[in-house]
Amino acid sequence: MFLDHPTITATNSFTEPDRIERLTRVYGYVVALADLAGVTGFIEKFTQIHDHKGTLIVFWSDAPNEAEKQFFVDAWASKIGDGSTNVEHEV
Repeated sequence: MFLDHPTITATNSFTEPDRIERLTRVYGYVVALADLAGVTGFIEKFTQIHDHKGTLIVFWSDAPNEAEKQFFVDAWASKIGDGSTNVEHEV
């Protein structure tokens, strides 16, 4: 069981609490994609996800590879996410 989950934040989260709920769903989707792909150690590599006005920003403690970045793009572009591919990565 993994207990050190990333910080989940959003711009205007006090007036738009649905942003945090959406990020929580995206987090679950991303972890499931990595698990299905057999990627080990993925969940430990990122420390925060942030919704900045419809752009997902992922903060990494270790540099991600292209497949790991794509997990976030796929989740954010889905119906549970924002429906866009606006994803940025910060190492």
